[in-house]
Amino acid sequence: MQGVDDTVSSPPHVLREYAFIGDGERGALIGPRGDLAWLCFPGWDSGAVFAGLIGGAGNYAVAPTERHVWGGYYEPGTLIWRSRWITTEATVECREALALPAHGDRAVILRRIEVKQGRSKVGVALSLRHDYGRARPDELRRDEDGAWHMRLGDVHALWTGAGAAACDDDVLRLELDLREGDVHDLVLGLGRGVPPQPIDPGVTWGETEREWHARVPPLADTAAPRDARHAVAVLHGLTTGGGGMVAAATMSLPERAREGRAYDYRYVWIRDQSYVGQAAARAGVWPLLDAAVSFVQARLLADGPRMMPAYTPSGGRVPDQHELDLPGYPGGADVVGNQVNEQFQLDAFGEALLLLAAADRRERLDDTGWAAARAAADAIAQRWREEDAGVWELDPQRWTHSALLCAAGLRAMAGRAGEDRGRDWRALAEALVDEARRFGLHPSGRWQRAAGDERVDAALLLAAVRGAVPPGARESTATVAAVQRDLVQDGYCYRYRPDERPLGEAEGAFLLCGFILCLALAQQGRDADALRWFERTRASCGPPGLLAEEFDVVQRQLRGNLPQAFVHGLLLECAATLGDPAALAAAGRDGRAAGPVAAPR
Repeated sequence: MQGVDDTVSSPPHVLREYAFIGDGERGALIGPRGDLAWLCFPGWDSGAVFAGLIGGAGNYAVAPTERHVWGGYYEPGTLIWRSRWITTEATVECREALALPAHGDRAVILRRIEVKQGRSKVGVALSLRHDYGRARPDELRRDEDGAWHMRLGDVHALWTGAGAAACDDDVLRLELDLREGDVHDLVLGLGRGVPPQPIDPGVTWGETEREWHARVPPLADTAAPRDARHAVAVLHGLTTGGGGMVAAATMSLPERAREGRAYDYRYVWIRDQSYVGQAAARAGVWPLLDAAVSFVQARLLADGPRMMPAYTPSGGRVPDQHELDLPGYPGGADVVGNQVNEQFQLDAFGEALLLLAAADRRERLDDTGWAAARAAADAIAQRWREEDAGVWELDPQRWTHSALLCAAGLRAMAGRAGEDRGRDWRALAEALVDEARRFGLHPSGRWQRAAGDERVDAALLLAAVRGAVPPGARESTATVAAVQRDLVQDGYCYRYRPDERPLGEAEGAFLLCGFILCLALAQQGRDADALRWFERTRASCGPPGLLAEEFDVVQRQLRGNLPQAFVHGLLLECAATLGDPAALAAAGRDGRAAGPVAAPR
C-alpha cells in the first residue's frame, strides 16, 4: 500500500492546493493526497493533533492507492469539500466536513468515500498525535464492534468505519476495495475529558448540510454570488460560538521563505473582526455582523483604552511568542504565540467605531453596544497623541492611517449619537484630520505614511473609503493616483515599498490592498476599473478558492497563513458594493464624506 504510506508521511504541498474545513471552533487543512495535515483540538489555539503541515507527526489520509490525478470542489455555500481523484480505471470522491452544529469540547470529522465510476482500492491511514505531534496515544484499542478507541491525555477519540484496520506502531492502516456506487463512511470523533459517543453518519451529514444552508444566504445581488457565498462560508468556519473570529486557521506559514516572517494567526484581531463585521453589514449577513459586534464590544467594555490589538478566541491574552522545536513548513518556522500582545494599535479603536456604527445603521446595536462606542471614543480622546504600531504592526510612530481611521469612526458614530456627544465626537474627528494633515500630507498633495516617512501606503486609501475625508478631496484622489503609480505591478497591489528593491522582491502582493483599491475606485465612480481589480484579486487562489494574506506574483503562489479572514471579508464587501447600484450611488461620489453604505436588498 505505497499510496497510504506516502500520505501518512504527509510531505507538504504548495498552499494553493489545500482545502479548508471548519466548524467555527477549529479548522482543518486537507491536501490533494487526501491528507488531513492540520487540526488543532479542542480549539483554534490548542495544540495540533494533526501537525504535518509544520513538520510534526499526526495525519489522517484517504486516497486511491492507484496512480491518480487530483481535483476537488466545495458544495455551494458550505465548507463541505469533495476531494476528487481520477485513476486509470475509476473516479473516486471523498466528501469531507467538520460536523455542525459545533461544540467547544468535541468535534466530528466526517469522511464519506464514494466511487462514482469503475473500481478502486482506497488507502486509509490514521496517525493521531497531540501537542503538535509530540505526544503519542496513551491508549489505542479496538472494541468488539470494530470501533477504535484512543486517548491522548484528556483528549479521547473514537474512529468508526475502519474495523478492518491494522495497527502498526500507533498508525492504523486500512485498504478498501470499492466498486462503482459503493459508499463508505469514516467518522472520527474527538472529545475533551469525556470519550465521544458513536454517531449516525447519515443523520450527522444531514444536520451539517442544514446548518450550512441556514448560515449562508444566496447573495444573488452581489457581483459574484458564488465567491461571495464561499467567503461567507469561510468566515463562518473561522468564527467561534462566542463571536471571536480567528485571523487564519494556521500558524507559522511563511510570508517570505527564510526571512523570519512566519507568525501565529490563530487569534482574534480587533481590526480584522471589524473589517469582516463591516463587510457583513454591507452584504446583509447578520450572524457575522452580530458575532463581530459581540466580541469587539466585550473587549472594549472590559479593557477600555487598554484594549489589546488581539485576543485569544475566548477573549484572553495572546501568549508570548515561542518555538516548538519542529521543522516548520518549508521556508517557515514553528512559532506559537504572537508579539502583538505587546503592541498598541490606535486604529483598532477607529475600526471598532466603524463596526458599531454599521450595526447601528441596521438597528442591531443595543445599549451595551453604545456603551462600547463611548468607551472607544474615550480611548481615542485619551490616546490619540501617542505613537502606535499601526495597521501593519511596525515600530511605534504617529501613523497617518491611524489618525484618519479614528476620525472616520468618530464621524460615523457622531451622526448616530445625541447632539452634545455628536458635537464632541465631530470636533475630535476634525482635530485628528487636522493633525494628520499637519504631519501626514506629502508635498504632492497625497497622504504619506507618517512624519518623516514620505512613502505612499495602500492602507491610506481607507481614509476616503471609510469617510474620514471626502473622496473628491485632493488628498483622496492624489492618494489613489499614487497607489496606482507606485504600488501596482502586473495588476496586483502591494501595501508599501519596504525598501529600494523592486516590487515583489521584498514581499508579495497584499490581497487586502487589491480589494481596498477596488472600493476606492468604485467610490470615485470608476466602475470598470473597480471591477477589473475585483476580478484580478479574487482570482489569486488555488482550486479550493482560498485566499492567503499575500500572493507571489512571479510564482503565482499563496504566501502566509491560510485562509486569511480579512481578505475574504473584503472580497465580500467588494462583491456587495459592486453588485448594488444603490450602494455605489451612496458611496460618497458627490464629494461629501461617506461612511459605509446601506446593505444590498
